[in-house]
Amino acid sequence: MENAVEAVGLSKRFRVHRERRTLLKERLIRGRSSTEAQYFWALKDATFSVPRGSSLGLIGHNGSGKSTALKVMTGIYRPTEGHVTVNGSVSALLEVGAGFHPELTGRENIRLNATILGFTTKQINGLMDQIIEFADIGDFIDSPVKHYSSGMYVRLGFAVAVMVRPEILIVDEVIAVGDEEFQRKCFDYLHGLRKHGTSMIIVSHGLSNITDLCDEAIWLEHGHMRDIGPSADVTRAYLDDVNAREIARAVNTQPVSDDTPLEAARRGSGEIRFRGLEPFTDGDQSAGVIISGNAARLRVHYEAREPVSDAIVEMTFNDTQQIPVLTLTTQTMGPLSIPAGRGHLDFVTDAFLLLSGSYDVNVTITAEGRTLDAVPEAAEVIVRAQGIESGGTYLQHGRWELGDG
Repeated sequence: MENAVEAVGLSKRFRVHRERRTLLKERLIRGRSSTEAQYFWALKDATFSVPRGSSLGLIGHNGSGKSTALKVMTGIYRPTEGHVTVNGSVSALLEVGAGFHPELTGRENIRLNATILGFTTKQINGLMDQIIEFADIGDFIDSPVKHYSSGMYVRLGFAVAVMVRPEILIVDEVIAVGDEEFQRKCFDYLHGLRKHGTSMIIVSHGLSNITDLCDEAIWLEHGHMRDIGPSADVTRAYLDDVNAREIARAVNTQPVSDDTPLEAARRGSGEIRFRGLEPFTDGDQSAGVIISGNAARLRVHYEAREPVSDAIVEMTFNDTQQIPVLTLTTQTMGPLSIPAGRGHLDFVTDAFLLLSGSYDVNVTITAEGRTLDAVPEAAEVIVRAQGIESGGTYLQHGRWELGDG
């Protein structure tokens, strides 16, 4: 199968001046900068291909080289080393407002962009109504685009890019600027282009978009290809790496002391005081985050002024709307006998099933119907995804069974 795009050893180097003297006055008084120019490789030795009719996603943190790769493929940048071959007509949407003349109206910019892409006046007239309908910016279509919002720029730019039915479509993260309704409209249309054989190269921080739209993905890190392969496998490896780095950075022991604002809302007789909540990973490493679906340990630190029998400890997890989504209680194992002094109580699970998000935890300690300590929003627990999530709050374990009839 012929490749729509083929890159071999593709590299791009930029020159960086640490001290720049651009004004004539600066040069006359201080002379030319004595600091030598430095170089950095925004993209280094990237080799890949995009078979005709397939889709490739580029993922990685900001500054990893994704946009540079797209600009080299579209000819905006010339490669410093290596080469890229593009077989087919290309339409690209790389930056908000890219290719638009600010003084021209939206309608005039449609004509200008379509002409640059090689369309005749007759073809442009045939596409005009479709582009305007898809952009859906109303009467602004006949206003100068310098008055457009960023969202209106994206609507018009995307409409022009996709309605010209390119053989190869290259899209950067700019769709994210649009509202939710327009984003859905865009991705529905991209699915349609994919079915009709358009080759696509997409940059997105929305990893679900990459797995949904792309056959393969490249994970770029500091300009180098860290991984390439099926999109689901590459995005999973990238997420695992992001989670591991966050766990390594974060420590989440959260003591509650007498001088915290939480004391104002705290209530109870005080025989036992909650001191902090400490999450652990499945490797018993103290961590600032929990990975959804993985083993975890939640350690409740307390201090008891005196021995307490028949104690019940509860933790209620609230989502960002302060809606309770999970309660963990020792009542399921019977009342506890807690000795005097400082100690901790662990909740241990083979699979923590809340999906990714930030959860405020209310902690309550009672005994024989009396409240010993109650701390609203006592701690925050951050949960991260180990794969692509489709939404919701809870990961239900189970299986699907296919039957006849």
